[in-house]
Parts: sequence; structure tokens; C-alpha cells
Amino acid sequence: MRPEIKLRDYQEECLEIIDNLEPGSYLIQMATGCGKTATFTNIKRKGRVLVLAHREELITQPIKYYDCPVGIEMASQYSNGEEVIIASVMSLTHRLEKFKQDEFDMIIIDEAHHAAAKSYRKILDYFKPRLILGFTATPNRGDKVRLDDVFSKIIFQRDLKWAIQNNYLTDIECIRVNIGYDISNVARRMGDFAPGELEEAMNTDVLNGAIAEAYEKYATGQTLIFATSVEHARNIADLIPGAVAVTADTKNREEIIKKFTKREIPVLVNCMIFTEGTDMPLVETVMIARPTSNSSLYTQMVGRGLRLYPGKEKLKLIDLVGTTGKANLCTAPTLIGIDLNTVPVNKQDEIQGDLFDLPDLIQERSDVPESWIRNVEYVDLWAKEQEYNTHDVNYFKMPGGELVLTLKNRRIIIPAQDELGDTYFEGKKIKMQEALDNVYLYLQEEFEDQRYIWDLKVIKKWGKSEASEKQKEIIKYRCRNIDVSNLTKGQASLILNRLFYKPA
Repeated sequence: MRPEIKLRDYQEECLEIIDNLEPGSYLIQMATGCGKTATFTNIKRKGRVLVLAHREELITQPIKYYDCPVGIEMASQYSNGEEVIIASVMSLTHRLEKFKQDEFDMIIIDEAHHAAAKSYRKILDYFKPRLILGFTATPNRGDKVRLDDVFSKIIFQRDLKWAIQNNYLTDIECIRVNIGYDISNVARRMGDFAPGELEEAMNTDVLNGAIAEAYEKYATGQTLIFATSVEHARNIADLIPGAVAVTADTKNREEIIKKFTKREIPVLVNCMIFTEGTDMPLVETVMIARPTSNSSLYTQMVGRGLRLYPGKEKLKLIDLVGTTGKANLCTAPTLIGIDLNTVPVNKQDEIQGDLFDLPDLIQERSDVPESWIRNVEYVDLWAKEQEYNTHDVNYFKMPGGELVLTLKNRRIIIPAQDELGDTYFEGKKIKMQEALDNVYLYLQEEFEDQRYIWDLKVIKKWGKSEASEKQKEIIKYRCRNIDVSNLTKGQASLILNRLFYKPA
């Protein structure tokens, strides 16, 4: 039987917007914990509906919210003409011939940040619905995967900051604990660490002891720990008094969650069980002992602790960190779409505190000569990944994604792009490439005399030789802890430019 659900005001607002949409494809963003499943299952139906998801729990969870029969397309389960069908993407790609191309009036994509994958595209290219609606909770500046090939417009946004400020979710205290792991040689598969190799690197007596020690020292109240494997979860649980490991083989999962919520079990240690779609009423501490560079997975793990609960002041989020080599590691700043790449490694452990204090802290810790010199690499890599032409303009990429160009007595800022590759520039929403093109034309017309500052081609020509003694002297005086002996003129110029034309 469908549960009685009183939708929140913002959910009702979202539903009204959807009900009045013209045919097309649209993206809806709701932070983890804001009830996107309850929202999309209450959309007014004007024909048959197909819901796409990529994990078993996401496929079965929405069924109880619908007021009509629901069919399933997954593994051994097949639909039979129901008004709503929820399908595993992997299964449906092999069953498309079962359906007519105009079979569905609306397609809903749960966890829509996956929608750019080939498997999703195969399905979306086959069907011809009136509406395609993507729902996502994962913050994404579009720096990794842009979704503009799938969706034309973002029609509704309620992010984590909004949800916390409006008392729908709990505030977050972020703690980084370096337990000394080294996963720099772990292979990468499908954008994340290979599970088998990750488990081998993480599941050691020394590291498991460090995890248990971090729990004793920093955790508060009911704690949920994410591990790399079933064996890893069990080994961690063995070291923490009263802890219970929960795996896919755990039969009495609901009973364990009830005991945990009643504070009869202090700690649950799991491997990929309590991620997407699990209802956990009381979690006061989340510990990430499963390193990931997948922002979707990270956000879902943290999301288990964002629910409000009587007597709960805030969620304590403990990121267990170590050495990752060139791979990006998702930590607390990931929740608000901020990249730690620009923060020197020796300063990253200082990035902790209340979640919304982190941006200023990151800005401060990344605004140092080491980052200024490497910034050209950051911008170049970003442009190549996104297939953008920066026209060799000497931008500084901020941790929040903004591109900043500092000239004499002038600063030009292009705000970070969104999931669809759009940015707000000079009061209007345009594509990021258009903003890059506009700035380049403007520089050519108005700042030709400062080309030596903004044109990297010019800087590279004169900048390869060793920095002058005068440059070294100024930098050494202004930046006490920097080694100037191997600086080039170009690098010195970047540092001096940042020192003398630094934003207020």
C-alpha cells in the first residue's frame, strides 16, 4: 500500500513546474535527503512512464511510492504492460525490441549524473517520449561529465547548502584523519579505484587498527563506517566493541537498522550496502574508510547521515585519507563542488571544520606560490577534458571553478560552469566556450598592450630562461618559504602578477 506522504513546499513547487513543461529533456537537482524519489513518483502521469536506474536498491525502492501497478525489468524480472515500469539500465539495453519507440510518454532517470554513459544513451536514442526528466543529488560543476548532450535545461535546483539553511538536513562538521594508507598504485576502472586492488591496499592490520583508533578518538554517537569489501567491513567491526558488519549476505538487515536506531548497536560497518536509497533514520557520524574518486558514490555515502533526528546537533563526517598519487580523492569539499587539487598536499589536512567554512579555508590555503606556478597545468588539463579552447589566455582557476584573469587595474572573472556547460557572464547565461571566446575578443580589442600578462604564448616565448635576480629578490622577500633558485622568468612572472594584482 502506498504510504501517506506529505510533500514539502519545494517538492510541490518542483511538481508544478514539471506539470507545465513543454516537450523536451530537463534536469532537476535535489540534494541527498531532500526526497527526490517521493518527488518523481508523484509527477502527474499523462501516459505510461519508464524509470531508469542503475542499482537494485534504486529499482525496488520507488515501487512503494506509486499509486498504480509497477513493472520491473531487471535480471529475471519482466514487466507486463504496467502503467509504470522501473528498469535496470543494463537489462533494458538488451530488451528494447520488447517495446515500441513511442511506448512511454515520460522517461525519468534516477541518479541522472550517469546519463551520459553509452548504456543510457542507447535507451534514450531508441525511445521517443514527450518528456525526459533527470533527477540528481550529486553536485557537479560539469568539470568531469557534462550532461548537455542529454538535457537541455536545469529547471529546478535545491542544493545542500539551501537544504541545511532551511532546516531540512543537518549541518556537517568535517574532520580529516590521515591514517597513512597508500593507494597511489591502485589501478583505475570506470573512473574509480579498482575494487579488488583497493581492498588489498586498505585491508591491513595496521590500517584497520588506525580506523578503529580514529573511531575511538573522533566519532560521536551512532556511527556508520564505509569499508572497501565484505572482509574489510568484518575486520574493522572486529576491532570496535559492539560494532556489526552489514553485507549483502546479511539476512536481518532491517532488524539491525532498528537496533542501531535504538542505540542498541553503536556502529555499523558496511560495504556498498548503505549508499543509495537506504532509509537510515539516525546516523550521527559517518566515517569514509572506502576511498573513492567517484563524487556520486561519495555523496551517497555521506547522505546516509544527513537526516534530522531529535537530539542530533549535526553530522560528524570523518574522511580517512592517505596518499593517492595523481588520482583525485573525494572528501568533504566534494559535497559543495569544490576541488582540492589546487591546495598543496602539505596543507590539505588543514581543510576541516564546518562544511560551509571550507571554501574560504580552501581559497586561503590554495592561494600560494606553489599553486600559482602549477595553475597553468590545472587550466590546460581542464580545457582538454572539456574540449574547450581558452585561446591561451592566462587564467587562474579557483578551487570553486571560477576562471580569473588579473590585469593591471582590472580583474575578469568567468564563474564556474554548471552540469550543462553554462555559466553566468555579464548578467546572462551563456555556454562556457562562448564566455571564453568573448573574453579573448575583448582582450584583443582593449588590452593589446598587456598581452605579455594575459597571452600564454607570449609568456612562454620569453619565460623559459632563468628568472632575473631582481625577480628572485622580490619573490624571496615577499614569499619567505619559497625556493627561487630554479624559477624561470615565466614562473616568476606568474608569482609577481599574483602578488601585486592579488584580489582584495
